[in-house]
Amino acid sequence: MEQVQHESNDSMPANEYSVTAWRVDAGGSVARCKDGQIVLDTALAGRTDTFNPAELFLAAIAACMIKGIERITPMLKFRLQGVAVSLVGRRQDAPPKMIGVEYELWIETDKTERRLDLLHHNVRNFGTIFNTVLAACPLEGTIHRGLPPWRREANRGTDSPEARS
Repeated sequence: MEQVQHESNDSMPANEYSVTAWRVDAGGSVARCKDGQIVLDTALAGRTDTFNPAELFLAAIAACMIKGIERITPMLKFRLQGVAVSLVGRRQDAPPKMIGVEYELWIETDKTERRLDLLHHNVRNFGTIFNTVLAACPLEGTIHRGLPPWRREANRGTDSPEARS
């Protein structure tokens, strides 16, 4: 997304983001911003090799949480070795909309529970996408110390960077 600074009504700078997207064929579409692009699952039958709109929504929340952690950890002097998040969104059919999101946030750190809770507080209060979603539907979750079970299983028997990411 291209980011442009604009003045808002109350003289505070506002950010604007820009994405372009187009249909490739009945099997999918592409979205582009800055120097990146992603394939989108817009096929009626669905695709397993890329994200559909609901999964992109959840990925945006995850990215916001992880980026927020990257932003706040230097200010809090909070050392960590890794971050992982798992999200589940619930959708209703009529009218179609997301009705809730639950997450589990995993932090690899030796910091105290109090510091972990402070990090979680910051994630919940200072994320643009997080706050936008929270205004539209319930967004609840927990924070844990260590590697999530799904990452521990992926790491078994391999030292590849892909398994650690």
